[in-house]
Amino acid sequence: MLATKTIAEEILDLKRDRKAILLAHHYQESEIQELADSIGDSLELARKAQQFEGDVIAFCGVWFMAETAKVLNPDRIVVVPDREAGCSLVDSCPADQLKAWKHRHPDHAIVSYINTSVEVKAESDILCTSRNAVQVVNSIPASQPILFLPDINLGNYVKQQTGRENMKIWQGACIVHATFPARRVTSAKAEHPTALVAAHPECPADVLRLADFIGSTSAIIDWCVKHPHNEFIIMTESGVRHSLERLAPQKTFHFVANEQCNCSECPYMKRNTLEKLRDCLRDLTPRVELTAELMDRARRPVERMLALR
Repeated sequence: MLATKTIAEEILDLKRDRKAILLAHHYQESEIQELADSIGDSLELARKAQQFEGDVIAFCGVWFMAETAKVLNPDRIVVVPDREAGCSLVDSCPADQLKAWKHRHPDHAIVSYINTSVEVKAESDILCTSRNAVQVVNSIPASQPILFLPDINLGNYVKQQTGRENMKIWQGACIVHATFPARRVTSAKAEHPTALVAAHPECPADVLRLADFIGSTSAIIDWCVKHPHNEFIIMTESGVRHSLERLAPQKTFHFVANEQCNCSECPYMKRNTLEKLRDCLRDLTPRVELTAELMDRARRPVERMLALR
């Protein structure tokens, strides 16, 4: 009598049969990250997919990330475990509202954070990530007015770092990072007085003022792993614990609860499960379907960003 396969074994079998690559964002559950061919942030993973030979990309993250993977890999099938894995930043900036804003302000360059829909990307002049946002804004002539969207906290951080006064900022926010309160960071520092604080720039300004390091998810992981210190307070989604503890098992990491759920988890990211991953590989759905025209328009601002060195 044959032993029943585990869900993880089913996934690996389907991955082989489908000639698929499994990509997992840092905020996914550990059991998904354990199976992934690559773990990273959204742009890192979309670019990683370009380097493999195969037919299917199973993107374990949220929908806009899978859209970006499709834009950069238009000839491959891109599936996600859960179609409802969305993003509050995407929801805060509908493409029709951006189009209306552009019509009223045709002189502004549109700098869009990668945490946007493919339709918003297509309306943008250049994209940025949390790692390169300052560099992207600095690449635009100082006399050129800018609309930065959609994250207000990242936008304020970039404005402060660049001194860019002619930059308007969209009023969107991440439901995880925007609800981290400074008072809880202060309490964590009191409880762990030797710990250093690493914060994502989507956090509010009063949280960032308490940080020893500010950077993207991947930058936070790199900094903590390479830093000689052994104890850290991490101000981002707690899924990064998997990579931090895998890469620096001798170090201690503390996570601070936000006001949204008294935790530090993204509810959208946590919609993905092993069962849903198995099913999406088996059925090749939910599938990202985009027109060639939309992908072409969205690819241009991505390529402008990637051209910066």
